[in-house]
Amino acid sequence: MNTIPRKYSQIIKKKAQNFGFLDCGISKAEFLEEEAPHLESWLKNNYHGEMQYMENNFDKRLDPRLLVEGCQSVISLSYNYFPEEEINTLDNFKISKYAYAQDYHEVIKEILRNLVEELQTEIGEFDFRVFVDSAPVLERSWAKKSGIGWVGKNANLITKQSGSFYFLAEIICDLKLEYDHPITDHCGNCTRCIDACPTQAIVSDKIIDGSKCISYATIELKNEIPDHFKNKMEDWMFGCDICQDVCPWNRFSVPHKQEKFKPNNALKNFTKTEWKDLTQEIFSEIFYKSPVKRTKFAGLQRNIKFLEDGY
Repeated sequence: MNTIPRKYSQIIKKKAQNFGFLDCGISKAEFLEEEAPHLESWLKNNYHGEMQYMENNFDKRLDPRLLVEGCQSVISLSYNYFPEEEINTLDNFKISKYAYAQDYHEVIKEILRNLVEELQTEIGEFDFRVFVDSAPVLERSWAKKSGIGWVGKNANLITKQSGSFYFLAEIICDLKLEYDHPITDHCGNCTRCIDACPTQAIVSDKIIDGSKCISYATIELKNEIPDHFKNKMEDWMFGCDICQDVCPWNRFSVPHKQEKFKPNNALKNFTKTEWKDLTQEIFSEIFYKSPVKRTKFAGLQRNIKFLEDGY
């Protein structure tokens, strides 16, 4: 029996832990046959709204071998972002917890590259690419397949130990490794996320109508926010955490230890009045290297004005 794949897998998982990742699971790089009809149906129902990029690279989303030639394994990793303290919401607009500080794309990608560098020093050179929510990769599907967690009714990946407040990332490589297996679903009869969503974006178990999601409206949508969101935004000006906040498994979330994810002090002290008077200069200062810069100053202004007009 060839023990190299097992040995390499053990080394990878140990290194991932050393670099601060919550979990690490490994899957065989192959076509995601089970996900193909679900993705096709989701797109046909226009649940992606104006996110036209979701229609692109359909085949690549389902087959990592089209992204990394000769790849054999998908290494899935999770990285905690649950904050030690939440930003005050009294007389304040709300920002999703993942966007409190520096952009996770850049932070985690740097950690991944350093992780791979150490791996190559220890086990030798191998071909790879790292991904952090910035390419046609079905992250939750691979994380589920690798046994990191199960996909909840709100379509987030959930674990018994850590809940769901974490980022997902991948190393797709040409190493032959020992593969993990999916775990069982532990949502049971709970429907708290479905019941709590103010816009009814969770249309059925694990299926999200993205065009109804508050995160979509405040981040992805580039045009005016539709009227059907009025009186339903619950003060969210960037993103939304409602379906995660109500999830019972998130009572096990523990604060992250990543300095770069600590909230910008300016965010803690802002009030609604100050947000309404926000200037481009202050926006650029507060959200330098932040995920919020994705919506741009004009987008955030649009969101704030909609919240104002909607009440």
